[in-house]
Amino acid sequence: MRGTETKSSYKTTELIAYVAAVAGVLIAALLTDGGADGFNTVDAWRFVTYLTIGYMISRGLAKAGSRNPRD
Repeated sequence: MRGTETKSSYKTTELIAYVAAVAGVLIAALLTDGGADGFNTVDAWRFVTYLTIGYMISRGLAKAGSRNPRD
């Protein structure tokens, strides 16, 4: 019998951690003044991009790994 490769992404803690981290970065950028050495929106979106790349790599490694057999 065929099985799925891994759990759906919305069922994993990876997605919850990713969404929380993105929200944290964007809220931090919103709350800081972004002065000369501050955390500005360009930095925030750069970190969101890094988080997205990390999440995509994480999901790719999870899908490349074990199989989840169906009953």
